[in-house]
Amino acid sequence: MTPAASALRRPRVICHMIVSVDGRIVTGRWPDLGEGWGEYERTGATYGADAWMCGRVTMEPFATRVRSEAEVAREHTGGAPREDFRAPGAHDSFAFAIDPSGRLAWESNDIGGDHVVAILSARVSDEYLAFLRERGVSYLLAGARDVDLSLALETIGARFGVRTLLLEGGGRINGGMLRAGLIDEVSLLVAPVADGAVGTPSLFDVVGDDVAPHRLALESVERRADDVLWLRYRVEGRTT
Repeated sequence: MTPAASALRRPRVICHMIVSVDGRIVTGRWPDLGEGWGEYERTGATYGADAWMCGRVTMEPFATRVRSEAEVAREHTGGAPREDFRAPGAHDSFAFAIDPSGRLAWESNDIGGDHVVAILSARVSDEYLAFLRERGVSYLLAGARDVDLSLALETIGARFGVRTLLLEGGGRINGGMLRAGLIDEVSLLVAPVADGAVGTPSLFDVVGDDVAPHRLALESVERRADDVLWLRYRVEGRTT
């Protein structure tokens, strides 16, 4: 499949985040932004997205429990290929959790009205997949040991019918998506905060020696409540 055909099958991806002026994304230490906090949800809603995506760490509070190391260590040993699973029922909006080793022990298949879908690698055990099915959590298998992000997005578009997805991950998930050329737009709420903490996650954290910077094209700048700036960038080279 050509890159152009693949792009047509996958959703449009907007990386929508709130950051400090120095690019940090962990907000717990920040001073109160007043009405500025609400701008993140208000601006995100303008995209009319039918799904959002985060990584495992961000999703842990929603799952309520993390599986033990012993549980995670029981991996799939091979055999017949296993199918993706879409839970019965009508689902109009989705929360996608990137969880390669299946650490999240979901108690519910819903986050604020959005149906939970786990994005897993093929190493997760049959036992864990059965656990997800019992709780009505959908899942898709993409990649052998780690998640193949491109394949996952194609499945999200083809099987779940998602057309617009907000990427709201940590730095590594965002960085992995950017590195793979899977982000169409970057939507930043820049808070009037200088964080300064060394070693905290930033907007894009890419691991490896072959990291290539990406050129962005500014689409718009808007001042929002309490000195929050909304910046929208198109990722150059994207066709959407």
